[in-house]
Amino acid sequence: MFGIGDFARLGLVSVRMLRHYDAIGLLRPAHVDPVTGYRSYQAAQLSRLNRLVALKDLGFTLEQVRAILDDEVSTEELHGMVRLRRAELEARISADRARLRGVEARLRAIEREGGMGTVDVVVKRVAPARVAQLSALAASYEPEDIGPVVQPLFGELCARLDAAGVSPVGPSVAYYLPEGDGAVRVHAAFPVSAEPPAGGEPRVVTLPGIERAATAVHHGSMDGVGPTFQALAHWIEENGYRSLSLGREVYLHCPEEEDAWVTELQIEVAPAVAVSRSSKGTAPS
Repeated sequence: MFGIGDFARLGLVSVRMLRHYDAIGLLRPAHVDPVTGYRSYQAAQLSRLNRLVALKDLGFTLEQVRAILDDEVSTEELHGMVRLRRAELEARISADRARLRGVEARLRAIEREGGMGTVDVVVKRVAPARVAQLSALAASYEPEDIGPVVQPLFGELCARLDAAGVSPVGPSVAYYLPEGDGAVRVHAAFPVSAEPPAGGEPRVVTLPGIERAATAVHHGSMDGVGPTFQALAHWIEENGYRSLSLGREVYLHCPEEEDAWVTELQIEVAPAVAVSRSSKGTAPS
């Protein structure tokens, strides 16, 4: 038998918490002296304490913990809960980090407003390309909707190309097409020369060329691409063009450290003057 202080040290909890667990019936002492009220615990109770603390730290409420413990959760079941909760917490942490990076990118864009923040823009023709691609739907063009879709797409695409023995012959490309209700069709693609086995995905298609693309190079993680895209948008407008697409991203250099990424942004454009002239004499719709 161990006194409450010794049991607290063995269980790596506070005496106050043991008293609280006793009060709510989660972990009763093995013995309480009827005269002094002195609590004593058995070593076997460390098993319940370990489960109690683990479940609480995983985010379960004490009432949920009680229900789980009363069902005598097995070690295997507890491991499963831990794995599931770990995945949920890691996804939440990743989303929070991405959201923070997005806020920082917005702040950088705000700081550039009215300043000299610009990008070097090259207007060029982009040739058609034969690509293997996978696609999926994202709820919107917001980073928190795009990122969780495009990243797994590239992972799946790489795995399928490896399994088919097909090697990319150029940098990967992501491009986006609008769908109804603000949704976006996300495409992940690799230029290829060989044809994967017939049937299933990835499909090999010809990515159309762009006659006139305004392009700029973004350095760093794609979480911070917003200011570069916005600087490119300002350049397009200020130089007499209008955009014709949501754009493409060509990943020129993608080391493990995302801050060292180099990505070319491409937006199909047309001269705004030509659009204005063609609209003369047209009845408004």
